[in-house]
Amino acid sequence: MSAIPLVHFRELDSTQAFLQRHPELGTCGVLADTQTAGRGRGENTWESAVGAGLWLSVALPPPALPPGLVLQRAMGAVAELLQTKERPLGLKWPNDLVAWHEGRLVKLGGILGELQGDRMILGLGVNLLSAPRIPNRPIPPASLAGLGLEAPLPLALAQKIMKAWSRWNRSPHPAFLWPSPGDTITWEEGQGRCTQWLEDGRLEVRVPGGTLKLSAGDVHGLSQLAQSPHPC
Repeated sequence: MSAIPLVHFRELDSTQAFLQRHPELGTCGVLADTQTAGRGRGENTWESAVGAGLWLSVALPPPALPPGLVLQRAMGAVAELLQTKERPLGLKWPNDLVAWHEGRLVKLGGILGELQGDRMILGLGVNLLSAPRIPNRPIPPASLAGLGLEAPLPLALAQKIMKAWSRWNRSPHPAFLWPSPGDTITWEEGQGRCTQWLEDGRLEVRVPGGTLKLSAGDVHGLSQLAQSPHPC
């Protein structure tokens, strides 16, 4: 695939909504310095302050992959671009960008994907310089700068991400996946022990009486059942 064109705005309601309103743009990326109505997963909003992070949506031809796996590969590529040996980054199932900090997971970024005709629109938010304060989250927000990582310029980072997203045949390798096999987890609908991440993007969990194969839409509020022994 040739280089994906990128449109840069100072302000938008939502990069995702902009691409949905303009299907005539075809394969295209949209970057905003700030969003007034940024979107997260489900009905969640995404705080998008000026200069605080990367707010990017990209319309692409849908790859021949399960939808859940597309989002994991997309966010895995972001983790590869941003992590260092000193500060590994990983994926929290189904597709959040996370790190370990002071013995607990913190969330650095989120992604969503939507199909519109013959286009797949991926929307990405990454906290670069600062993170919003959202109380009572089991996995609280954090920023790259807050973890001691270099925060790249959003425009340069967006270009690198779009290049990585043009190569779906490559499986990226974030430093870790959470939950790992054996981790005990809880969510609004239940609790169990992770057995594996499946190749189609689902999560296999052992529960009393059997095994569940969970899709992203099946689970809300996934978190640790107990404090993690992982290092900072």
